[in-house]
Amino acid sequence: MGMYQDHFPFFIPKNDDTEIVVSPGNKEKKIKGKIQKKKKDPEQMIKSKMTNLAIFQASKWLFSRTLSSLSSSHPLHVCIVGSGPAGFYTAEKMLKAHKGAEVDVIDRLPTPFGLVRSGVAPDHPETKIVTNQFSRVALNERCSFIGNVSLGTSVSLSELREIYHVVVLAYGAESDRGLGVPGEDLAGIYSAREFVWWYNGHPDCNKLAPDLKSTDTVVVLGQGNVALDVARILLRSTSKLATTDIANHALLALEESTIRRVFLVGRRGPVQAACTAKELREILGIKDIYIHIEEADLIKSSADEVELKNSRSQKRVYELLSKAATSQQSNPIPGQRELHFVFFKKPERFLHSDFSSNVSGVRFEKTYLKENCLSGKQSAVGTGQFEDLNCGMVLKSIGYKSVPVNGLPFDHQKGGVPNIQGRVLSDKSEHAILEKGLYVTGWLKRGPTGIIGTNLFCAEETVASISEDLEQGMLTSTLKPGRDGLLQLLRDKGIRYIPFSGWKKIDLHERSDGSLRNKPREKITSWDELLNVASEQEPFVC
Repeated sequence: MGMYQDHFPFFIPKNDDTEIVVSPGNKEKKIKGKIQKKKKDPEQMIKSKMTNLAIFQASKWLFSRTLSSLSSSHPLHVCIVGSGPAGFYTAEKMLKAHKGAEVDVIDRLPTPFGLVRSGVAPDHPETKIVTNQFSRVALNERCSFIGNVSLGTSVSLSELREIYHVVVLAYGAESDRGLGVPGEDLAGIYSAREFVWWYNGHPDCNKLAPDLKSTDTVVVLGQGNVALDVARILLRSTSKLATTDIANHALLALEESTIRRVFLVGRRGPVQAACTAKELREILGIKDIYIHIEEADLIKSSADEVELKNSRSQKRVYELLSKAATSQQSNPIPGQRELHFVFFKKPERFLHSDFSSNVSGVRFEKTYLKENCLSGKQSAVGTGQFEDLNCGMVLKSIGYKSVPVNGLPFDHQKGGVPNIQGRVLSDKSEHAILEKGLYVTGWLKRGPTGIIGTNLFCAEETVASISEDLEQGMLTSTLKPGRDGLLQLLRDKGIRYIPFSGWKKIDLHERSDGSLRNKPREKITSWDELLNVASEQEPFVC
């Protein structure tokens, strides 16, 4: 990206006999500015480059003066929307990179940590340890957590951009992709996200109440890590879950569950299964469970062999599935819980009985893999052959989807924000302009992929872009109210915001309740109780 100054054009010398002139008048109109090319003779080039070097040094001095003043007399005010891993990693990197910056992390929930709290499975406590790191960030004197503040409702994006020098959107993906097949709205069909939020105590899904007592069979569409998570929770012994932080309402429902069979269904084959070896190994290791995989599905094509050769992770997954297919008993024993991996099937419609609006099965079309000559990737293509699978509940684990807010450029096709290394663009066209001071990170930036650690590298890239833009004078150096301005705005609107001290009260309350039940915490699952506990007065001590 070109560098430019407010008071003169900036010339970037090239190694050949061409120089690029970036017009300052267009610095906010085009990504790369207005580019002109002109030829110069060698004698003029030497003189011109010396002049350009002097201009470059002067511009660097002016920018450094701007940066210095912004960091000392006027702190750099940064607002991060979303307190999950992407948000807190970004906050941590900003605090380290800019010693004078003040960073506020806002979230629509009264509780921080995003999917670490509401997405990570309750039987994966080691994954949640990262919240200790995030808590240290929130307790930094230059950082503040402000919960129960919803972007688009409590405060608009335009208001945040007026209040802060930098706004980083890290609110992830809180909706679901749809299949677009008949019967998708039948009772008993849920997204995996809803089911995960239900058993993790998210206040938006505490009333979901999936019926686990009217069927013995669940179909899970998808074979990624989330699909394996929900299957494992359904099949695992509740005695193992009772000592986790699973929501109490979910534990009670699972204890009364009649579900004995779970089908994990994928459009493609075992070579393309989207889960990790770690997650697969865990579910295959559940005690006293019957695993079924059709050995015919494990036959590899030449294109499959190429995929396995190019991906160690896919190879490990395939090897685990192959081993499971050949090492299990031929049939389940009566009462044994069953996990079936089903490949080369895609849902064509959801079925229901004449006497109920609840799902009673899924009609699948058999598929085969067709290789794209250009990309080399294999995609599932229908064969025109169909078969029905009876079930009483369906969980769709086909991907999360981000939700746009007013004033935010959004690519509805990809389900994310158009950006270059975290810099938000006005649209996805070739003539897009930069949205000055607006950045994105996490799932909203790259799509709902990766593990928690992936957000660290994503945050580093976005913070590097912010630092570069700051050094190049692309961010305003005018005084902004920052945190004081936001809190005043929320008070004026009557918004009941929750500071980190409020979260600490929730945390203490949950841990205290959990200790009575031999659990790490007993999660508060209702909005009202979360807000009430967070707002409790400290006990008076004489």
